[in-house]
Parts: sequence; C-alpha cells; structure tokens
Amino acid sequence: MRKLLAHLRARLRGDAGMNTAEYAVGTLAAVAFAGILLKVLTSGSVQKALTSVIDRALS
Repeated sequence: MRKLLAHLRARLRGDAGMNTAEYAVGTLAAVAFAGILLKVLTSGSVQKALTSVIDRALS
C-alpha cells in the first residue's frame, strides 16, 4: 500500500502543466467566449447603451 501511495504522489507531483488535449479544450473555450462576447457587444441595444454611457461621461 505504501508503494502505491508513493507512486501516486510521484505521478501527481510530476505533472508540470497541461497536456495538448487540455490546451485544445482551453483554447476552444476561450474562442467560444470571445465569439459570444463579440456578438453581444456588437448588438444594437448594447451599442446604444454604451454610446449613451460614453455621451453622459463626456457631457
């Protein structure tokens, strides 16, 4: 049992970062979020709201 726990600890400590599949999933999630954010920010109602906020700030 001790050998197994030592082996598991060594395996968990040895993982220095993400592997290729994790990078791919992370990149895909970031691109999807950026696409949704772009769609929201370029919608008419959001642009009007941002324009009114900027106009009030500059006035």
